[in-house]
Amino acid sequence: METVFSLRNLYFYYGTVVALEDITMDIEKNRVTALIGPSGCGKSTLLRVFNRMNDLIESTSVKGTVTFHGQDIYSPEVDPVELRRRIGMVFQKPNPFPKSIYHNITYAPRLSGIRSKEALAALVEESLKQAALWDEVKDILDRSAMTLSGGQQQRLCIARALAMKPEVLLMDEPTSALDPIATAKIEELIEELKSQYTIIIVTHNMQQAARISEKTAFLYMGKLIEYNDTEKIFTNPAMKQTEDYITGRFG
Repeated sequence: METVFSLRNLYFYYGTVVALEDITMDIEKNRVTALIGPSGCGKSTLLRVFNRMNDLIESTSVKGTVTFHGQDIYSPEVDPVELRRRIGMVFQKPNPFPKSIYHNITYAPRLSGIRSKEALAALVEESLKQAALWDEVKDILDRSAMTLSGGQQQRLCIARALAMKPEVLLMDEPTSALDPIATAKIEELIEELKSQYTIIIVTHNMQQAARISEKTAFLYMGKLIEYNDTEKIFTNPAMKQTEDYITGRFG
């Protein structure tokens, strides 16, 4: 199995506070990797390491290595903006731009130089189809994205990320603000997308991690306690801490 990311002895600091401690793991291509653990354990911080979103927070620092296809993403020659184009991100709460559905999808591609109306229209259709939203919005592309339901808005945000043709999709609790029906649609979508993308998802919902991921990493207080095939983590964890968390004894 091809490795997309390799983390070796990664430490991450907010000022002098250690948020991640000595993390070593590999992320495999075209797999869904779930990051689980109690609130404040470092899941979202770890997720944002992969596309250097943490750079946007003052006085953060990194020790150790994070490679993407063998290249150290924290080396000076890496352009974080280009890195984020290749590694898309979907946040916890749907955050569409207060613009039309069409403009939400075309905003970033236009900034990156795509001007042809035909190319943009094709990209809008392709991205919305990939996000299982095309049939619901194809006749209202000029309507404000803010008029969509929460679940539709989140799928629009996924389509917006896909429009930049990333290789990796990072998802930070993408269904925590959604109802069960919208959540099921996003989970189905993740299942379909993994044939084309490598997906890393932070989730508080352990049933969700068990349903949609092939690999699961359990974090606790900034440390990677256990990382293995999801089935093994949930049925036969190697560490007692993992078992206690999964069976609800703490967390």
